[in-house]
Amino acid sequence: MNSPEIKQFIRENSDLFWYIREDVKENISENFLVETILNYGDLKAVKKLFNLLGTEKVAKIFYKQIGRKRHNYFKLVRNFFDLYFKRNVPQRNIVSTSN
Repeated sequence: MNSPEIKQFIRENSDLFWYIREDVKENISENFLVETILNYGDLKAVKKLFNLLGTEKVAKIFYKQIGRKRHNYFKLVRNFFDLYFKRNVPQRNIVSTSN
């Protein structure tokens, strides 16, 4: 169950989740939220995501997702956030699995 702040954030960005039924939209997983915002969100949405979940948690979710054989990140998005997290999140707090 998502916090009220995350539910409000999802409502603010509901156009990014247009294909999700309204009755389940506010209860999407943090993994799906991170993937969607990093891939399709604007700078404001990414900043708010970092404030809500914390940059370290977003980085952990991101690296866990790109560590799988198949993931849904665009190549440029994956490269940008890999570089961003390597520069801005202490490496002892995340495990980078990308090349």
